[in-house]
Amino acid sequence: MLNGPLLVTERLILRPPATEDFDGFAEMCGEEETMRFIGGTCPRSQAWRMWCTLAGAWHIRGFSMFSVIERATGEWVGRLGPWEPDGWPAPEIGYGVRAKFAGKGYALEGSVAACDFAVEFLKWPELMHSIDPANTRSQALAKRLGATNSGPTRLPAPFEDAPVDAWTQSADAWRVKRKEFLP
Repeated sequence: MLNGPLLVTERLILRPPATEDFDGFAEMCGEEETMRFIGGTCPRSQAWRMWCTLAGAWHIRGFSMFSVIERATGEWVGRLGPWEPDGWPAPEIGYGVRAKFAGKGYALEGSVAACDFAVEFLKWPELMHSIDPANTRSQALAKRLGATNSGPTRLPAPFEDAPVDAWTQSADAWRVKRKEFLP
């Protein structure tokens, strides 16, 4: 059952989280390198609560991170997209992919679609990525998307002590940058 939008890119399908995606998410939550900057690893039982938060945000907020599905295999790649928990510094486009899919350009491909969705459908005037200053891979992706480091910001509890910078760009700047990704 689809409970929200379906975005299709060259190699990916982005859709709201579904029951069949949970095993992939739980696996990702156990990957030290993947989770290092996005809350840390956690057991399956805690991953379930996080999963339900992502899914529930679609009903409460009208948007949330998408499940990213590899079109060729149907395999769950990761989660990315619009995100704004209570107390967050600004609406964000977040991203995270399982270790086995890292380095294949899926985070970029999916994030382009998610940025389009946030700007054109959600009508966000600005895009933001909250990134730990030590997370050079995430910074590189934000730069490729056209964002610049606007300086330190703070996340709400339980992440209030985590160092994080806001990488931002206006919706108009995104529309200009977006042209670089067109075929």
